[in-house]
Amino acid sequence: MTVKQRACGGDVVVSALEELGASAVFGVPGTHALAIWEGLRQSPIATLGMRTELCAGFAADGFARASGRVAPLLLSTGPGALNSLTALMESATAHVPVLAISSQIPRDMIGRNRGFLHDLPDQLASFAPIVKQARRAESAAGLAELVADAWRVALTPPSGPVYLEVPVDVLDGAAGAAPVATLDGSPERAVAPPAELVAEAAALLAAAERPVIWAGGGVERSGAWDELRDLAERLRAPVATTYMGKGAFPAGHPLSVGSACDDAAYGELLADADVVLCVGTELGAETTRQYELRPSGRLIHIDAAPERIGSNYEALALVGDATAALAALVPLVPGREQDGDAERRVEALRARIAAGLDEQGRELERGILRDILAAAGPDAVIAWDMTIMGYWAAAHLPVEKRRTFLYPLGSGTLGYAWPAALGAQAARPGERTLAVMGDGGVLYTLQELASARQHELAAKLLIVDDRGYGILREYQRDAFAATHSVDLVQPDFEVVCRGFGVPAQTVEPPELPGALEWAFGEEGPAAVILRAGVTAHRPTR
Repeated sequence: MTVKQRACGGDVVVSALEELGASAVFGVPGTHALAIWEGLRQSPIATLGMRTELCAGFAADGFARASGRVAPLLLSTGPGALNSLTALMESATAHVPVLAISSQIPRDMIGRNRGFLHDLPDQLASFAPIVKQARRAESAAGLAELVADAWRVALTPPSGPVYLEVPVDVLDGAAGAAPVATLDGSPERAVAPPAELVAEAAALLAAAERPVIWAGGGVERSGAWDELRDLAERLRAPVATTYMGKGAFPAGHPLSVGSACDDAAYGELLADADVVLCVGTELGAETTRQYELRPSGRLIHIDAAPERIGSNYEALALVGDATAALAALVPLVPGREQDGDAERRVEALRARIAAGLDEQGRELERGILRDILAAAGPDAVIAWDMTIMGYWAAAHLPVEKRRTFLYPLGSGTLGYAWPAALGAQAARPGERTLAVMGDGGVLYTLQELASARQHELAAKLLIVDDRGYGILREYQRDAFAATHSVDLVQPDFEVVCRGFGVPAQTVEPPELPGALEWAFGEEGPAAVILRAGVTAHRPTR
């Protein structure tokens, strides 16, 4: 990369992103960051401006999850930067490689409290507790290398968001014309766990009579799908996935248990196993029924973050990236005879869960899931909000393909799904993309219908309208036998969507299949509003 004559710091940022292979950036322009946006004006990088920094952050997250690549997020000083914190919290808790680049007030003003526009007491400190790394560029010299290093850190397991701020005088100031060495943003080489620990784990698995593999989002992030499948088939071991691990193992595989983490049959499988291999999961509250799960066997825990191993459950620690760790483990585990016993156990477990749902009479919610899957197809990327149908999908939607299930479980935030779907559509143009949101959460991000039209992103939006915060309504009734402030006066969503120039239909549940087929047949963005009083998933016992 060569910095052009009279280039400014903003040009260096853009040139660095080009050199690192960025294909799209997300953000909202701001007065201190305009030099970056000017650099983007003639750049081959697609500039996907959103209507708020919150949504830009969610869109970057969706792009990164659907592609496995770094997603640049451009922020402006002060309130613009702070508006992204919720999105970056989600990216941090889900280990999504987002590179947030923000402007900052001039270097000689930082920390002096002189009332400069958008000044914060310590902007860097606002991001440091959330992201993997937070740094400031002090000059144009070395700025490109700082961007490359941030890119590398974001990708290095455990992956996650990185924050880099550049003072406005650096962005606007001359950067000179000296050539800059070719940038390398490749992550640090994944190192397998120590050989003696891998051998110990292999011996435990080989001797196990009832082994189970528990796969989390780290398998998806690492791309360890083939290694996971190889190990499961060698061991003839059932594979359970966490909510964030959906897609790590194909739902249609005869060893696939699914992800109904709250259901009794699922929990009993894990509790009764004599060895459980946990791969890329923090074994958090949502996965373990608020830590009530009590495994009776030995746990082996593979995770790239050493501080997570043993924090909730005692385990043999294999610190490392999922791909490297599984690749080292697979050759040491002898293959077992395929006698069909594991497959029969898995089939019985699935049947038990389905029978429990049958007893609950939850055909409306299960039917909606079936309709969504049938219309979208197995290759579609579906982004789910923290809404009732999202909870159902997390537990019971069968996911066959990698990087197609987007869900904000890490932060539990509202407003994620629609902008995340737009980011996923930008990452995978031409593929079907759908966002599923409730009528409460969609009002965080409905304005991004305009962004979808402006950037010609053909994602589809399904709004499940039950006139309020449906899940909180249920929680209040369960806890207090009454509700308060959860029933909402809502707009006519069809009219609002059409006001943004997005075609829309309002339907009842029997009409949903046809409406979804219509939406996917539309050339650009389209919305379906489903009037349905859905209720939350209840664990089967």
